[in-house]
Amino acid sequence: MEQRKYNARRARGFFVCSVVAVLFWSGVSAQSRYSISEEVNAGTVVGNIAKDLGLDKSTLKERKYRIVSSNADPLFHVNQNDGVLYVSRKIDREEVCAMISTCLINLKTVLENPLEVHYVEVEVLDINDHSPTFPQKEKLLEMFESVLPGARFQLKPSRDPDSGLFSVQQYKLSQNDHFRLEIKDRGRDGKTPILQLQRQLDREAKPTHKLKLTALDGGNPPKTGTVEIYIDVIDVNDNMPTFIKDAYSASLQENAPVGTTIIQVNATDLDDGLNGEVVYSFGSDVKDNIRELFHVDSVTGEIIVKGHVDFEEQDSYDIDIQASDKGSIPFRTDKSVIIKIEDMNDNPPEIEVASLTSAVPEDSRIGTTVALISITDLDSGLNGKIISRVAEDSHFALTPSIQDNMFAVVTKSHLDREQQSKYDIRIFAKDAGEPALTSEKTISVFVSDVNDNSPKFSVSPYTFYIIENNAPEAPLFSVRASDGDEGDNALISYHVLRTAGIENKVTSFLNINPEKGDILSLKSFDFETLKTFQFQVVATDSGTPSLSSNVTVHVFILDQNDNAPVILYPLSSNGSAEGVEEIPRNVNAGHLVTKVRAYDADIGYNGWLLFSLQEVTDHSLFGLDRYTGQIRTLRSFTETDEAEHKLVILVKDNGNVSLSATATVIVKVVEPKEAFAASDVKSATSDEEDNNVTFYLMITLGSVSTLFLISIIVLIAMQCSKSTEYTSKYLQETNYDGTLCHSIQYRSGEKRYMLVGPRMSVGSTIVPGSHANTLMLPDRRQPGEVGHI
Repeated sequence: MEQRKYNARRARGFFVCSVVAVLFWSGVSAQSRYSISEEVNAGTVVGNIAKDLGLDKSTLKERKYRIVSSNADPLFHVNQNDGVLYVSRKIDREEVCAMISTCLINLKTVLENPLEVHYVEVEVLDINDHSPTFPQKEKLLEMFESVLPGARFQLKPSRDPDSGLFSVQQYKLSQNDHFRLEIKDRGRDGKTPILQLQRQLDREAKPTHKLKLTALDGGNPPKTGTVEIYIDVIDVNDNMPTFIKDAYSASLQENAPVGTTIIQVNATDLDDGLNGEVVYSFGSDVKDNIRELFHVDSVTGEIIVKGHVDFEEQDSYDIDIQASDKGSIPFRTDKSVIIKIEDMNDNPPEIEVASLTSAVPEDSRIGTTVALISITDLDSGLNGKIISRVAEDSHFALTPSIQDNMFAVVTKSHLDREQQSKYDIRIFAKDAGEPALTSEKTISVFVSDVNDNSPKFSVSPYTFYIIENNAPEAPLFSVRASDGDEGDNALISYHVLRTAGIENKVTSFLNINPEKGDILSLKSFDFETLKTFQFQVVATDSGTPSLSSNVTVHVFILDQNDNAPVILYPLSSNGSAEGVEEIPRNVNAGHLVTKVRAYDADIGYNGWLLFSLQEVTDHSLFGLDRYTGQIRTLRSFTETDEAEHKLVILVKDNGNVSLSATATVIVKVVEPKEAFAASDVKSATSDEEDNNVTFYLMITLGSVSTLFLISIIVLIAMQCSKSTEYTSKYLQETNYDGTLCHSIQYRSGEKRYMLVGPRMSVGSTIVPGSHANTLMLPDRRQPGEVGHI
């Protein structure tokens, strides 16, 4: 009662703190216990809960008296009118409380206003509603008749879902003369039946035994379950196989086909099953050569031809045949079988090579002996007489020797290893028997090489293009030659042919791998110094005497952007690219301040120079033509403009990795009078310098003209004396006007290309993507010429 009051106070305190509840309630807890048997019908009364708990029946419905359960199909329900607990459906104790000795079901009943909870415990009592069952209706056991008495055989126990006394309590075995039953109690795991042999089994007296095992529970009357036990007595091997005949013999013609049955042996065994099943095999002392010729069928006892039976090797065979049963400890019996071999004309001629030359030189004379052969026949009379020959399409013939049955194989035509290095000679032999037997043998004769082929280059002449500034001692290109011979005769070595003259200066820096033909240079080539050269490579074989051939190699040097632009003007006295220019302050826009001049030793895009302002004091005052290098004023000077301006001009070529140089121009803005005075002084100095320069220019132009005429004469002489089929020439550009421009022509494939440096005038431009500096010339070579790299 005090507990109930405490719960009520606790509930009231909770609702007051929450400011939610306005009603009072109290919790009541009580517990009752009932028992009922399983399998009773639905509606069976379990007990009057209201009466046992002292509840007012008249308020049960109003207070919603019920059982709280999460099961959708509850086992019990309570009547709100009288408070009686009823069974809702049949209860299977084994389903509800499987493997539990005491089956208790806890129920929770609830009343509202005030809240009361009562716990009800219902015990479901077991009834004997299940019979013992065995895992199998029939059980088969196999026992050897040699099993000794006392042997025990455990059987699978019977199972009963009921508990307590209603579970399996004992086993009974049907009456018999050989077995008795033992029971082993395993406690909670039940009882296990064990079958024990009491008397020796005898298969011949009784091959099978039938027993019946019965399991009983503790019910009244008890329920039972049975299993039929069948025991098969297994035979023990105690009889030996016996052959039907005392002796076996047969005749066989030699060369009988494989699979021919010679004779059949037969043996019997009085035992049963495997103990009476007989298998046949060779005796343990039968030799391997007999096993290779004959085979015994293990099931039928037939002796069958397995290999080639030859009367000349052996005329009879004495074979031991063994008969064995299949018992665990088998018994065996041996019997001798005599097989006599009948002779036939079955030996073809035998061809044997007595001597064979390893290799015949290809320059051997006709009639040279290459092999000695022996042809024999084991037969006698006409069967041993031999007729022999060589295939008609062969380069060889067969001639008799001094000794009997010996023949020589000789050449009957000239040999050429390069056409055929190996000959397979087919030799035929036939005896005079009826029917005649023939033989054939093929011998292989190899033709040895003679050094009769010179090395041949795969291409003649070679043409290669290499880029200047190559790495010294790195392979540049390779030449390859082949030799139709073999061995040392085909082992080729290479060397560069050194000749006196200008070409020797270049070839002295070339080195060639004597084995592979890889050519490397000991120094780097400079396009600006050397543009093309040629030399000869000699290929020599290692034969005795050695043969050789040579090939001309044409090499063209390709330009690389390896020269930075050189500033020609402005140039100070100390050699730096710096200059000072003075201009009047009153000049107009577009006035030419000065022109930056530069030169690049490279050609094509590598020598195409572009000018740009890298640094300028005032971008609005000066402008630079990117192609000509002219610096002009962009506007007139004002009073606020500074009197001195510094311009740094970047000169850059158009190579893939461009090179550049810078020039510095100091522009001084002076008053007009000062400018004119400075101009007069500069003019006087310039006139004097121009006179000197003019003198030197005249000498230089005269020298260049003389050299040019000499070059033209030499070029015409070379063209007349040498074919232009495989030579690429550098041609002077016809439109050359003396400016800082380069042009060089290359031949590649079916076209010739002329790379031309730009000649720009004031305001000139180059359209991107155009070929303004490339001149394409028609190809004048004959069809089929290919440039090689």
